[in-house]
Amino acid sequence: MQVAVVTGGAGFLGSHLCERLLADGLSVWCVDNLCTGRIANIEHLGTRSDFHFIKQNVSEHILIPGKVDFVLHFASPASPIDYLHLPIQTLKVGALGTHNALGLAKAKGARLLLASTSEVYGDPLIHPQVETYWGNVNPVGPRAVYDEAKRFAEAITMAYHRIHGVPTRIVRIFNTYGPRMRVEDGRALPNFLRQAILGEDVTVYGDGSQTRSFCFVSDLIDGILKLLRSDEAMPVNIGNPEEVTLEQFAREVIALTGSRSRIVYQPLPEDDPKVRKPDITRARTLLGWEPKVPRAEGLARTLEYFRQELARKT
Repeated sequence: MQVAVVTGGAGFLGSHLCERLLADGLSVWCVDNLCTGRIANIEHLGTRSDFHFIKQNVSEHILIPGKVDFVLHFASPASPIDYLHLPIQTLKVGALGTHNALGLAKAKGARLLLASTSEVYGDPLIHPQVETYWGNVNPVGPRAVYDEAKRFAEAITMAYHRIHGVPTRIVRIFNTYGPRMRVEDGRALPNFLRQAILGEDVTVYGDGSQTRSFCFVSDLIDGILKLLRSDEAMPVNIGNPEEVTLEQFAREVIALTGSRSRIVYQPLPEDDPKVRKPDITRARTLLGWEPKVPRAEGLARTLEYFRQELARKT
């Protein structure tokens, strides 16, 4: 049986990844300090003999007994509300955490997949974003703690690949949504859903003309696992290229929930990207992957989860 280690495995993406790896017949070690992850995301896996949970900060040395075939490094705050509150921890997990994950992969002879992000492109000057674009990041702005942590993580990953021969993969993840997102996550979709369900004003930052591209979580996990099993060492975008303005997206959410919420506008946060859309040519060509879940279907499935979560909290 193959063995995978998932750092950040109790988070939104990490928990879905643990679930899929187990379904594919692997044994899984989930390592998470629960900084932003939640036990609730993995408690349904806790009785399995092929699933192991370690509560640990991966910015400290990672010790896993026995053989390891894959290390999937997903540990990091990913929402602005989190990384702006935890700036030093975010930088440390991008640097020290990635170093430790690479060290584990090197020691075990394992393949490592780094969860990078579309935020390495910053506020992009080209559109859509292609992997060969080097980005437009403000290194001293408030968002730099996440953007630059991931850019460094990519750099050290490639260094381990080139110098130590560690088989590495880098996925640049674009906006993803689905069940297990935190209601208080702070990003556009959770904010819109929570506010609309509760009948509150729906907050759009800026004039709402900025764009995002939303990928349903099951599609993203499919793409990640295809990349993990591939021979491609250079970064690959995984995301849904169907672009929507945030104002349009807010109206879709309000209509879906049947809410009487109205849209209110607030100032755009500093260095917030104006556009975000992946060029997925490499994913289509190298991996044979593209998203399948329509936004309307994905939103309906996510809405059901959010309603349950909000009902549980009240």
